Amino acid sequence: MFALSRRAVRLACAAALGAVAAPACYEEPLLPVFGYEADDLSCQDGHDNDADGLLDCADPDCLVESTLCGEVVPEFPSEGPEDSPLVCHDFVDNDDDGQFDCGDPVCRSVPETCCLRENTDAACSDGLDNEQNGFADCADFGCRNGMFVTVCREDADATCTDGKDNDSDGSLDCDDDGCAMVAMCQGPEGPEDTLAACKDGKDNDRNGYIDCQDFSCSMAADAAITMYCASLPMENTLDACSNGKDDDGNGYIDCKDFSCTMSAVQAVLDYCAMQPMETSLAACSNGKDDDGNGFIDCQDFSCTKSTDQMVLAYCATVLEVTPEACSDGADNDHNGYIDCADYSCAHSEDPDVAQVCQESIGTSAQSVDIKCTDGVDNDGDGFTDCDDWDCSHNPLGTKCPTPRVCE
Repeated sequence: MFALSRRAVRLACAAALGAVAAPACYEEPLLPVFGYEADDLSCQDGHDNDADGLLDCADPDCLVESTLCGEVVPEFPSEGPEDSPLVCHDFVDNDDDGQFDCGDPVCRSVPETCCLRENTDAACSDGLDNEQNGFADCADFGCRNGMFVTVCREDADATCTDGKDNDSDGSLDCDDDGCAMVAMCQGPEGPEDTLAACKDGKDNDRNGYIDCQDFSCSMAADAAITMYCASLPMENTLDACSNGKDDDGNGYIDCKDFSCTMSAVQAVLDYCAMQPMETSLAACSNGKDDDGNGFIDCQDFSCTKSTDQMVLAYCATVLEVTPEACSDGADNDHNGYIDCADYSCAHSEDPDVAQVCQESIGTSAQSVDIKCTDGVDNDGDGFTDCDDWDCSHNPLGTKCPTPRVCE
């Protein structure tokens, strides 16, 4: 279960909003409609007292405020998987991994457990943190990885022109890598070789580099441009590459910045060579965040984009990026999402993986309806036809009546 109460989240958001933009924060009415769900009585009365869509112990408020909704520790550990509707709502940490019920990523990876409430276009665009985990709409992994969620994808004409950061990665429209293959985002929009274009904070020529980070500015023939770029803080000296600051404001600090690792100053290169890196097979398989960038082993681009074939081969065995891994019913990369519910499968550029996922969910109303009425568990997840979330919520399907799974 999620351990933050709505009031705690509201206070945290208020603090965050005072300092920086916090897209995951949301407004909550000062008073609930029917009273708070914050005591033993209201957490077992079968009513959604605060009208937030979460009932009794499914409401994080009850987890924090009530004595009825906390974890139950059995005398003898069950030592079983935590991956079904029953065990994902029994208040027991069945697999003894430190998380119980909907707080366990394995439970959240199975849609039929109803742990995720932000996994549809409607729930992912309503401005609410529907499951009260501190993340709303596209800032929530349930939306960003949602099998049928389209409002958070930044890889289609309609989202690539709306001026919004649909996938909450900090980049808008054609400046987002997800829009790279959209026709309107291919090719230069305009040159980045005037003083105005080199200081407007935009990637005018859409080559992935903004203003003075772009060689067309930093090495421009126009002296006014090069003087402007030279006046900006740089990250290419030993002091700047070892002070723990993002001196040039490009989002990369010290030896994580190419201006340091590719410096012409030998002392800088020597210093960076001594820093922990996550590029070797040993570093990419030790379960540690060696370079301190927040990503461990093959979750780190320095491993998955490595030039070392041994590293790439290892990562291919632990990530969910192959047709086999995207159809084996396992959460290979342990990120809480299985097969085509995982972004790396559902949005893979590998045509073989794409075909696996297309066949899994169906790409036409006819194919969806056939699979969802044949009495066969086609995807082998233990749920058949309209009892399967994939059928019940597939927007192309017409055969599953309401209420749908989890409604």
